[in-house]
Amino acid sequence: MTPGKTSERRMTMTTSSFYLRPNVVMEPLITQWYAWLHLVAPATAPLYVIQHLKIMQSFLAHPQIHVAAMKNPDLIGGPYVNYGIDKVGDVRSLVEVTKQEEAPSVEFAAAVQALDMMLNEHPRGMSLEELYPKVPALLRGYVELGYDVRNQPSMRFIERMLYRSEHYRESAQSLLLWRMDRDERPFIFSTPRLEESDNILLRTPFRSDAVDEILALRHRPAKVGHFQELLGVGADKEPLLRSFLTEDVPSPPASRYDGDGVRIRYFGHACLLIESKELAILTDPTLSYRYSAEPARFTYDDLPAKIDHVLITHAHADHFMLETLLQLRSRVESIVVPKSNGSLQDPSMRLLLENLGFPRVMELEELESLEVEGGAILGLPFLGEHGDLDVRSKLAYHVRLRGRTAVVAADSNALEPMLYRRLGEIIGPLDALFLGMECEGAPMSWVYGPMLLAQLARKMDQSRRLCGSNSRRASEIIDLLSPRQVHVYAMGQEPWLGHVMGLRYTSESPQLVESNELLEYCHERGIAAERPYCKRELLLEPLS
Repeated sequence: MTPGKTSERRMTMTTSSFYLRPNVVMEPLITQWYAWLHLVAPATAPLYVIQHLKIMQSFLAHPQIHVAAMKNPDLIGGPYVNYGIDKVGDVRSLVEVTKQEEAPSVEFAAAVQALDMMLNEHPRGMSLEELYPKVPALLRGYVELGYDVRNQPSMRFIERMLYRSEHYRESAQSLLLWRMDRDERPFIFSTPRLEESDNILLRTPFRSDAVDEILALRHRPAKVGHFQELLGVGADKEPLLRSFLTEDVPSPPASRYDGDGVRIRYFGHACLLIESKELAILTDPTLSYRYSAEPARFTYDDLPAKIDHVLITHAHADHFMLETLLQLRSRVESIVVPKSNGSLQDPSMRLLLENLGFPRVMELEELESLEVEGGAILGLPFLGEHGDLDVRSKLAYHVRLRGRTAVVAADSNALEPMLYRRLGEIIGPLDALFLGMECEGAPMSWVYGPMLLAQLARKMDQSRRLCGSNSRRASEIIDLLSPRQVHVYAMGQEPWLGHVMGLRYTSESPQLVESNELLEYCHERGIAAERPYCKRELLLEPLS
């Protein structure tokens, strides 16, 4: 390019208005690790910081072991850093920064361990009153001590106070922007995200208005200088920033459904858009960005401008995905979440979302109903998928709109068939049942390991899987709830979800074998059944 043309191009970039490309990813990070509930909530985050330090220090001690492990597909999802040996220096720097900046988190985690030991050494069943003055100073005023009815002692965090304390550290929050052109993303729960030449690290709290303003630029044009100001981009990153921008005018948000029935669109995994003429309800949002890729899928662009309710079934990162929720914050009227029990392993989704700037968050309990225009949303009990931990914050949902009914059951496991018999008597026959069948599941420690204050024997851990229903248990649910159609979803098959699922199915995988058996079971009984993949639309016709 000649000097004259270069100057002309610079002038155009300075004076023209641009949009943020639809495939620019904005990953929320905590201490430069991918953010999810337990890494943000102030009582649990310190325990995961300790785990992250151990993983990074293992990489520094034996990088070649981690490199070799990442070449084995069976080890994806294990505690192996997904970088080459050339990143040892960068990881070492992050370890040193983490040790310095997260020293309060390390102290907090040690205090939790000390209090747990104190509780277990206290004479069982005797009054806990005398322990309050002995609680580690960092925790005093933030915990209540108590027994269950078998005299097992435990601590309960007063979470709302923790969010107002120095233990909720917004300074650890940042967002990583980069351009995604294909489905493959590295598995993110074992590897920190480093600032590199192809990304921009925005050091701002998740609740910042700047986050919504940046995302609004997908549909509202701005000068390059405005992008630079919002992202704090210096001259070294300016060429990269320009690659994030486009002059192409985006399509408007999708139109709201205006038919007389109920339309359900499958966006992948457990994400459904359930629409009537009056309402748009989105479940467990896990959405694909828009870029050129196969197979075809619905993306953010296929959502309406306003979403009335987002329903969250449980807090696992493939259902409660902060990356997606932050993208939707400005267009969501309310988020409905299950109520937690306040224990260490069950932090409140409501409190977290409120502190991340979501204006209206509602909690539902089992068999509690939210009346909506043209129907109601009823919380249903959700058994299983949590490794027998006492986790209350999990709900299936019975959605009734315009007389049509659907149950969104996520990873429910029919551990007690009598529950579904009783539910069937309450809710009656269904038009549609959406049920997950990830029937193998990881050991319980895969998600909850850092919160296990006492060591768990491997045999115990392997017996307590994070699994949903197999074919036999799913068929019991179907027999007892009498759905007219069945959709096996939440299987983690979509290619854009590998970064959170770590799954690689083959035709012999138990999840596919069991779900195929269930589909055959349904077909033999005249029940319409399928396992949707990537993109699906179905219509529940209006009642005559």
